[in-house]
This record gives sequence, C-alpha cells and structure tokens, in this order.
Amino acid sequence: MKNKIIVGALEVCHLPKLGIKNLSVRVDTGAQTSSIHVDNLKKVTKKGKPWVEFDIHPNLYDVNEVTRCESSIKDIRWVKSSNGTRQQRFVIETDFQIGEQSWPILITLTDRSDMTYMMLLGREGMKDKILVDPAQTFLCE
Repeated sequence: MKNKIIVGALEVCHLPKLGIKNLSVRVDTGAQTSSIHVDNLKKVTKKGKPWVEFDIHPNLYDVNEVTRCESSIKDIRWVKSSNGTRQQRFVIETDFQIGEQSWPILITLTDRSDMTYMMLLGREGMKDKILVDPAQTFLCE
C-alpha cells in the first residue's frame, strides 16, 4: 500500500502523449479495461506499421472542442461493454497522469457518446498505483 494514490470515483487526468489535459475520468473497479470515447476513428499505416487516427472531445461541456490524435495500435481486443454486447476495439498505449504520478496504460477506443464521462479507468490501468474511495470525488486535483 506504500506510495499508492487514493482516488475517488471521479477524477481529472491528463494524457500528455495525446495532448489531452484535464479530462474527467470515471474510475471503475468493475471494469477490466480502460476506454475512451473517440470520433472519426481511422486505421492507417505509418512506416509499415498499423496506427489509428481519431478525435477526442476532452471538454465534457464543450462538444466543439476537439483534439486530433494518433497512436500506434498495441492490440485489437474483443470487449464486453456495460450493456452486455461484445465489440472489437483498437487498443493503444499512452501515458496516464493523475496528480503528480504518471505511468503507461492500455486504453480501448470506442463510442462512449451515450455515457456521462468520456473516459473510463479500469483495473488494468490502475495497476498497483491506485486505491479507490468510491464515496469521494476529485481527490487528486
């Protein structure tokens, strides 16, 4: 338990490699995989390797704010969503920062437009770095 961050059910994170700051994230110990809402997802090839290009809307309150991102594809996985449907998703690896700490995590790219928060932090992304107090929010601001 030494050096673990205590977080609430909702936090603010940064994804510096993607150019994203102050993104609201739902911390979900019931979800295995982290996911983020993306639009205009397109698979491309760069230097002979598979990549994806996509748009992220980092501001929950301003749908017109868009950040264009790109990343190499780390994996393609079948994921069971909260409504019980299985979906094949691209997986990227990027740095995740919360508070003063940062570490690499895997994130699936999906349509979360019907969800309240654009990003979900699952157990894999928490690694051994986080303890969750579900009764609290925004402990790391």
